[in-house]
Amino acid sequence: MFTGLIEETGILERAVPSASEIVLQVRAKLVLEGIRIGDSVAVNGVCLTVVDSDTSGFAAQAVQETVENSTIPDWRVGEVLNLERALAVGDRLGGHIVQGHVDGIGTVKSIRAGELETVISVSAPSEIMKYIVRKGSIAIDGISLTVAQANGDVFTVAIIPHTWGNTNLTRLSSGSQVNLETDVLARYVEKFFTDRELQSSITEKKLREAGF
Repeated sequence: MFTGLIEETGILERAVPSASEIVLQVRAKLVLEGIRIGDSVAVNGVCLTVVDSDTSGFAAQAVQETVENSTIPDWRVGEVLNLERALAVGDRLGGHIVQGHVDGIGTVKSIRAGELETVISVSAPSEIMKYIVRKGSIAIDGISLTVAQANGDVFTVAIIPHTWGNTNLTRLSSGSQVNLETDVLARYVEKFFTDRELQSSITEKKLREAGF
C-alpha cells in the first residue's frame, strides 16, 4: 500500500520486453534505502516488484496485465518517473490509500498555470469517472491529489508549487496520457450497494451486536 506522496523522481534507463512481461531498469537514489528483492515500489502509480538493485537503481518487473492497463508501453529511455516505496507499519498516511493498481488511463485536456496553483484538466473513461467526485481523492501517475471539479468525462485538480516542483507533472502537456487510480473506498461502497447478498447479510440485530 502507498500514500501517493512521491519520495523522488527516477529515470528510466532500460526497458526489456518479453512475451509475458517488461523488466524496467530505473535510476534512483532515495528509494534505494532499505530496498530488497521482492519489495514493492510505485512507479508512476504502478505497483511493481523489485527483482534486482544496486547502488544506482533498481530493476522492476511489470507483467502483461499491468502493461496493458497503464502507460508503461509509452515510457521511453530517459522518462522521468514518480517513485514511492510501500508503506511501513507505523508510517503516517499523509495522502490517501493508494494501492498501485491502476484503474485506467486518462488524457490531459489542459494545463493552466497560476501564481499559487496549476490547474490540470483530465478526461477519463466513464467506468473511471463514476468513482471521481468533487473533493474526493484521485491518484495521477501515483500522486495523491484532491479533485477540484468533476463534470461529465472531465475532472480537474489543483497542484500546489511543492507538488509541481517535486514530481514529473512538469513534463505533461495537452494530450499526455496518465495513470489513474480512484479511491478504493468508493469501489467498496459501490460493491455494498450493488451486492444484494452482501446487503441481506447485514441486519439491525448484527449492527447492534457490533456496537452500532
